[in-house]
Parts: sequence; C-alpha cells; structure tokens
Amino acid sequence: MANGPRDDTASRQIDQRIKDLADWRGETLAHIRALIHAADPEVTETWKWRGVPVWEHAGIICTGETYKAVVKLTFAKGAALDDPAGVFNASLEGNTRRAIDIREGEAIDETAFTALIRAAVALNAARKPRR
Repeated sequence: MANGPRDDTASRQIDQRIKDLADWRGETLAHIRALIHAADPEVTETWKWRGVPVWEHAGIICTGETYKAVVKLTFAKGAALDDPAGVFNASLEGNTRRAIDIREGEAIDETAFTALIRAAVALNAARKPRR
C-alpha cells in the first residue's frame, strides 16, 4: 500500500473490516483500497458513520460500504464526474452522488476506476474554500 497520509486508527479499522468479512467482499474491498492508493498516493483513510471506510483528499472521494450482495463504492460528488466508460451503475438518479455496485465474481474496469478517483481528487482540490 502507498505511504500517503493515514489515520492509523481508521486504517486499522479498515484492515479489521476486510479480515472480518473473510469472503469475496473482503477481497474486493482490499483490491479497491489498493487501487485507490495507487491512483492517489496522498489519499487519507477515515472511518465514519459507525463503520464505513472513507477515502478522502481535499474532501470525500468515496466510501466503501459492504452489504450481503454487493460492495458499494459511493462517490460523494459522482454526478459531477465524467464517466465515459460507464463504471457508475447505482445511485444514478440523484444530483450529487453516484455509486458502483460490485457483485461476487464481477471485476471492475481498473483503468476507468482509477480515472474516476483522480477526477474526484481534482474536483475536490478545485473547490473554493469557504470563508
């Protein structure tokens, strides 16, 4: 994993979540986590809302929720991101968020996912600070 800024407590909690899942969901979450760190070595891991892994850089990039049938990656500002490869496949009706649901046995387009991570970071970084 990359050596970007980390909240060690949050990172340990995410490690534990992956270990506790002990199935395809844990493997998928670990793979996605590695892709996020590769796309943005300065990403920060946080743990919010009583158990949701969150990746941030100048704001929330995405969350990594795990459910029985899917690993859901919700991009906080996904509706503002270009998605020419059509990676977003859930939460498409809203004006703010977009999500990617990954089911058992499904693979994610790693190149397109990496582009979404980088675009989300750029969008966050371009945001004007509040006064």
